[in-house]
Amino acid sequence: MQGKRIDREELKPGDHIYSWREAHIYAHHGIYVGEGMVINFTTGGQESGPGTFWDRFFRGSSSTRSAANPCPKCGGQSRLRGVISSCLDCFLMGGDLYRFEYGVSAAFFMAARPGTCTLASSDPPEDVLHRARYLLQNGFGVYNVFKNNCEDFAIYCKTCLVVSKNIGVGRSGQASSYLLAATFAAGGIFGYGMYCVSRLASDIGVRRDVVKVPVESLASHQG
Repeated sequence: MQGKRIDREELKPGDHIYSWREAHIYAHHGIYVGEGMVINFTTGGQESGPGTFWDRFFRGSSSTRSAANPCPKCGGQSRLRGVISSCLDCFLMGGDLYRFEYGVSAAFFMAARPGTCTLASSDPPEDVLHRARYLLQNGFGVYNVFKNNCEDFAIYCKTCLVVSKNIGVGRSGQASSYLLAATFAAGGIFGYGMYCVSRLASDIGVRRDVVKVPVESLASHQG
């Protein structure tokens, strides 16, 4: 299940949206804020770290436009690193539009593709929009494939949840699933069973190493 595909007319401000990249291998996530604009966390199409395979694999690009041909709606924002405001067309890059689902059941979560839903509940849209706009002005820290990526950004905006321990992975279901799959790949049926249990336990909606941190205090908490 690739997720909940929607039409643009169904979008509401505060929605956590995403679009699949590279033949549906990974997805780029953001928060729709209305008037055709999306706030998202990106590496500007470049590597997010020292040039490792995973950095290139999960690059948080939001557009392929060049400096000589900027988007008439969002300008040169799409080439920047960090938290940016992109128009919906630049965010999608020609891909389909999907909405990330919150408050799903455990059964639904396990049947869905990683990085498309969570058991965690979403906060009201006005809180989500406040966090996204605040982070657009103040940043979301350093991009990290496994601990601080575009999905982590969108989930934080929706839930205000932060992983309290500097171990493992962040809130991203997609990143944690890849790590868990690699860990249990050689275990056959037993390994697959452990993967399923671990995947559910690592979801932001059930894991116990998370705390609510107001967006105004996020920078000091990360530091």
